[in-house]
Order: sequence, then C-alpha cells, then structure tokens
Amino acid sequence: MIRNTTKKQKLGWVLFIMYLVLLVYFMFFAESFGRTTHAQDEYAYNLTLFKEIRRFYTYRNQLGMEAFFLNIFGNVIGFLPCGFFLPVVSRRSRKWYNTFLLSFCLSLAIETVQLVFKVGSFDVDDLFLNTMGGILGYFLYQAVQMVRRKLRARKKK
Repeated sequence: MIRNTTKKQKLGWVLFIMYLVLLVYFMFFAESFGRTTHAQDEYAYNLTLFKEIRRFYTYRNQLGMEAFFLNIFGNVIGFLPCGFFLPVVSRRSRKWYNTFLLSFCLSLAIETVQLVFKVGSFDVDDLFLNTMGGILGYFLYQAVQMVRRKLRARKKK
C-alpha cells in the first residue's frame, strides 16, 4: 500500500494525521473549549436535531456572537480538512458519498467518546454540522482539482 502511494498522497497522509491530532486535542483536552481535567458528573447529550443550533441562534445576543460562531461555524470549519484530505489519501474517498460516510463516522466516534468519558456532550447538531463540514471540504477538494486541471490544460497550449 505504501509503495503505491505518490509523494502528494504521502504529504496528504502527514497533513491528515496532523489534523487528526489537532482535532483530538481540541475535542478532548483544550481548556479554551471548556475541556477540564475533571469529568462531568452526568452524561450530557442532545438527540433533537437543530435544538442547540436554534438555541445558539435565539440567544446569540446573551451568549455572545463569539460563542454563536464558534458553535455553528467552528464545527463546520473543524471538519473541512477531513473532507479535503480524505480524497487525497484514499482513492475510495474520491466519491462524495464515501467522504460523507467517513466524515459522519469520524464525527460519530468523537461524539460517542465525549459521551462515554463525559468530556463535552453528545450532540446530533454537532454530528450534522461536522458532516456538513466534511462535505464542504470534499467540494473544496473538487474545486482545487478543477483549477489544477485547467492550469495544466493552459500549460499544454
């Protein structure tokens, strides 16, 4: 498997692994995101889609725009690299539905670990936003590939 990878794929793997390390840090250890060394006493979860998104939108003035943008756009932006790097490192992920499924599964794994270890909360809104971030990252990858193809075609002329 490693012998058949290109230099770009190897670089993609390095960047993807660095992204995963940063993702794990921010999801489980970053005190700036409310992660503390003490676990919560009770399980925290939201199983109603759009409940937290609606709450953050409704109370954005009380919570502050920073909290609103961090919750809504932070989840999307946090998974953009996932959707971008998956097609780089895996040929199977060059199909949108595989990137969608892998982004969803990674997000589900993170949310489940947060629930089990009582670090943060299991939130279906986060699952939705993270998956959308993965898909947007995939479309960004496709846009970059389209630009690269056009530039190559211009060089040949």
